[in-house]
Amino acid sequence: MEFGPYLMLAALEGAVTAAVLALMAAGLSLVFGVMRVVNVAHGEFYMLGAVLAFVVAGMAGGGALGFVAALVAVPLIVGALAVAADVTVLKRVGYDPERTIVATIGILYILQQVTLMGYGPDARPVAAPFNQRIALPWVEWGAGGPSLYWPWGLSITSYKLFVIGAAVVVLAGLWVLMTRTRIGLVMRATQLDRETAQAFGIPVERVYALVFGLGAGLAALAGVLIVPIQQAHYLMGGDALLLSFIVVIIGGLGSLPGTLIAALLIGLSDGILSVFFSPTLAKIVATLLVALVLVFRPQGLMGKAPR
Repeated sequence: MEFGPYLMLAALEGAVTAAVLALMAAGLSLVFGVMRVVNVAHGEFYMLGAVLAFVVAGMAGGGALGFVAALVAVPLIVGALAVAADVTVLKRVGYDPERTIVATIGILYILQQVTLMGYGPDARPVAAPFNQRIALPWVEWGAGGPSLYWPWGLSITSYKLFVIGAAVVVLAGLWVLMTRTRIGLVMRATQLDRETAQAFGIPVERVYALVFGLGAGLAALAGVLIVPIQQAHYLMGGDALLLSFIVVIIGGLGSLPGTLIAALLIGLSDGILSVFFSPTLAKIVATLLVALVLVFRPQGLMGKAPR
């Protein structure tokens, strides 16, 4: 068997990881970019999305209908919960950078322990709404020109392709929201100068609540999309949070384009290295990339250097 088809399969598996990471990291980067808040509880919103997907899908009868119900309802539920956390906790500490870190650590443990008590310690799956195997074609160049063939046994599921497509659509919608709508303009104005925005009548605290809820909703959406591939578990937020921070640091804090590029870089490297070498090596490479970025470009690939 040639090397090329396996590389294509590894790249597609990495693209699935990149899609989920991009949703997670985009929410984290959005919250930091607008609010200047490091949300340590971001991984728990991801975990909550996966767990609630299991609950909502079961309540809706399972199958495709249950998954669609979870896909629509869970991000809204988690987003509303995040808005409530912002109003009751972060607003009361004045969005101070040090105190918000401590506050979000508290939110992390509360969500984790409440989930453990209500959901239990077991990992549970959610059935994918569709899961057909799709054979991967490969083009071979010979003396007579290109020829198409299907390497035996190499395939990917239709659901994984759906995850990639869904992430692309959601992230494109987020870009349109931030660059082409009045809400996005208000968010960007608040990001640039909170005091000036407030002086012009922008309700900054409402903007912060909306941004915090939107960031949590993106993390929950990532959790819903991943749960048919990885089972829902109350401790699954830790690794996701770590990878999200790696992506945001490499891409640049507060930079959405940099976050997307870094997610693609980390996701593809994770997929390729995991297939051909080991998942441990993939994590080592990601950590080394962070170290190199911090040494040679502390502001990240597309972040702005402090003046």
